[in-house]
Amino acid sequence: MSTSPSTADDGPSNARNAPHADASPKPARRATIRDVAAAAGVSTATVSKVFRGGYRLRPETEQRVRDAAEALNFSPNPYAQTLHGARTGTVGLITSDIEGRFSLPVMMGAEDAFGSDQVSVFLCDARGDAIREQHHLRSLLGRRVDGIIVVGSMTNPRETLGRDIPVPVVYAYAPSTHPDDVSVITDNVGAGRIAAEHLLSLGYSRIGYLSGDHTYLAARERVQGARSALQAAGTDILGGEALYGPWGEEWGRAGARRMTEMYPDMDALLCGSDHVARGALDALREDGVRVPEDLAVIGHDNWELLARQSRPPLSTIDNNLEALGRRAAELLNAAIDGSPQPGVHEVPALLVPRGSTLRAH
Repeated sequence: MSTSPSTADDGPSNARNAPHADASPKPARRATIRDVAAAAGVSTATVSKVFRGGYRLRPETEQRVRDAAEALNFSPNPYAQTLHGARTGTVGLITSDIEGRFSLPVMMGAEDAFGSDQVSVFLCDARGDAIREQHHLRSLLGRRVDGIIVVGSMTNPRETLGRDIPVPVVYAYAPSTHPDDVSVITDNVGAGRIAAEHLLSLGYSRIGYLSGDHTYLAARERVQGARSALQAAGTDILGGEALYGPWGEEWGRAGARRMTEMYPDMDALLCGSDHVARGALDALREDGVRVPEDLAVIGHDNWELLARQSRPPLSTIDNNLEALGRRAAELLNAAIDGSPQPGVHEVPALLVPRGSTLRAH
């Protein structure tokens, strides 16, 4: 689709520049949704809503769009569905989370909010490939979905799909970098704060932090939240900063041993993920350190298959992904209804206490 503005081909200057006076005039380019949006001073999404119908728009905005469309002799394209068409009752969910650890809970929450008997969800796996993601986007638009949820594979902000998509888009788990997009994420700063406050509430005071990859925003934000809680209680992370390393059990084992050597009187270890915490538990058990009697351990993510089978079962912070999915669906419904709520919306994390922090009484 062309993005250049519409121009006339029959003006006097074109006639003067024509190679032959009797040359046939070129056919005028068909006006596009971008042309109408530019002429009306609105977004392409607003133009799409006007012609799809069923949205609550300001009357003056709708009239301005229709006047611009009439002046440009614009006809809606297939993505705009029908001139006064009703909703299709379908939405798309594009994910790059191949394993489904994050996308499946988000989708379950979204389906709960949509209502399984009212809205169908098309799940597409982009596999972290931008070209594949665009292919799925075109396919979903071809199916005339009412809106799209995009689930990231990590919490770092991601590039927007674009501002000219004719249906609303909500970004979940990973926020869009564009401030006018609608995004919903877990409050990772709050998650770190909850983890530290849990340890403090149980009487632990010399708390180390073993984090994951520093390039992950979630890793840094969780540390930030934990430090704020500890400092509010008059203490801090041992050493004043977390130890960062690769996500995984191997780093958890190596990092835990390093931490116990550096801080032999440490009484609690806060880990940036359940994988890191699981590795730490294994190393501590092998070294004869009793958990939680000698040293408490808490993780993040609440990957239940791993956390419940740890020895002892792992206390952790749940990302509350089903609630995140429900919130994403609510925001998408609001946008479909013509009331988008741009910006980043946060869902609070949840504490899941288990045996790795709870001493027997």
